[in-house]
Amino acid sequence: MKRNAIGVLTALFLWMFSIGSIAQVPVYIWQGWDKNTTEQSLKDDFSKWKAHGVTGVCFNTGFDVDKARIAAKVAKSLGLEYHAWMPCMLHPGLPASWYAVNRLGESAHDVQAYVPHYTCLDPHNKEVQAWLIEKYCKMAAIPEVDYVQLDYIRYPDVILARGLWDKYGLVMNEEYPKADYCYCDDCVAAFKAQTGIDIRKVKDPSKCKKWAQFRCDIITDFVNKLTAAVHAEGKKVSADVFPGPRSYARWMVRQEWNKWKIDAFFPMNYNDFYLEKASWVGKMTREEVKSVKGKIPVYSGLFICKDWKNKEKLVDPEYSGLLPSEVDKAVRSSMKAGAAGISLFTPNSMTDEHWEALSKTLSKLKKK
Repeated sequence: MKRNAIGVLTALFLWMFSIGSIAQVPVYIWQGWDKNTTEQSLKDDFSKWKAHGVTGVCFNTGFDVDKARIAAKVAKSLGLEYHAWMPCMLHPGLPASWYAVNRLGESAHDVQAYVPHYTCLDPHNKEVQAWLIEKYCKMAAIPEVDYVQLDYIRYPDVILARGLWDKYGLVMNEEYPKADYCYCDDCVAAFKAQTGIDIRKVKDPSKCKKWAQFRCDIITDFVNKLTAAVHAEGKKVSADVFPGPRSYARWMVRQEWNKWKIDAFFPMNYNDFYLEKASWVGKMTREEVKSVKGKIPVYSGLFICKDWKNKEKLVDPEYSGLLPSEVDKAVRSSMKAGAAGISLFTPNSMTDEHWEALSKTLSKLKKK
């Protein structure tokens, strides 16, 4: 009798353990510090997001270590994973020689493609590399920081996502000189030394595959150098990347990110930017997981439409995104394709209807 009771209790314990051990789908959010942010507002926000099933925050304080320290402590006090999310290549007000140069010979220090904040640094510049590595390592030194997260770790979009063409009045069926970087003296000389090609004398540089690969390799080499430095601090590295990379990232922004030796990828699978339906998210995720051979976690980034009831009137994809009715398709197709989880841009765009849809989807996935 006693033996049977022990057996029953053991079976019950194992059953309860198996239920509790069913993996929760990791959900991350991207959020930043603004003029109204306080320690209390962070506690309120992070608590709210956690109640909705969020497991980690990707939080942007720029390179402000003091603010990051506050946000990271709040996150850890609530049991949330913390990624110090920082823009990498876009920074104004630095030495003019640090900036990338386009095919017209214009420095991003003086003239920017598309928008004023595209003050893109030259990732091949050794001073730029040293400056950025120092900034990221200072952030990694915060005890509560789990990951440093690379954003804008790329060149400006030589080709914009199709959904943005109308916004900027462009038809981008080729690489235009104004958005084609980097033709600074140093990069041109390095490419010539490597290949024997003077890219400035090539009639159409956009047709030179070696030149495209050269710039992909510059980004890859720098990412891996920065990652090694952060790893030496005992921390991990994640990155926001364009979809693909073969389908989009590699030829749009020179991100061949499947070669990066980092710890987690957050591809921005923003279907509306590409004039695609929610089902496209799963297709992209499948390519992304396959590109890293399933060895590095991929968290599918979802763009949320806050004003979803008026989506048909929104002509700018930067204000568009997923409807509540599309959340299930985007999340389930991502997970089916092998994603390690999802990330939301942004939680402030998530309406009650979005959260309800996400909750139902997460519950179904957890029961599997």
